[in-house]
Amino acid sequence: MRVSQFAGAVLGAALLITCVSRPVSIPDDITAEELIQRGQEASDRNRYKQALQYYEAILDRFRTNTDLICAAEYEIAFIHYKQKLYPQSRSELEGLLTRYDDSDAELLPPQFKILAEIVLKQITEKENAPLLNLPFLKKKNQNVQTTEAE
Repeated sequence: MRVSQFAGAVLGAALLITCVSRPVSIPDDITAEELIQRGQEASDRNRYKQALQYYEAILDRFRTNTDLICAAEYEIAFIHYKQKLYPQSRSELEGLLTRYDDSDAELLPPQFKILAEIVLKQITEKENAPLLNLPFLKKKNQNVQTTEAE
């Protein structure tokens, strides 16, 4: 009986791994809105590889639509942020922000610039947070707070 339970558990784990890592089949006639929706749904379920495939499909299929390109680039960078791939996310967000330095920047959707700046600030805070936990800095920060209170 225990052997069959073990075999069932191994089979179930193998199926789960297969389902998670399998590439998504994306129909050619799917709309950009459907790609974004499916990408968001996959990301919400922590299926980041699937979500990335949907956003990459937007980049491949809608190369001339700057609104969609900005949306996909932001979403890809945000997934990398959620995965704690901060250097990669930072690079992608900075790349997105360079689009807003061009002469046509007023034609781009402003929300992605705002969101990219917010996430970049959060990345900087997360990257600097470990420094604040060093013992010699903790003591120094406590002394500063005590001095300020007086």
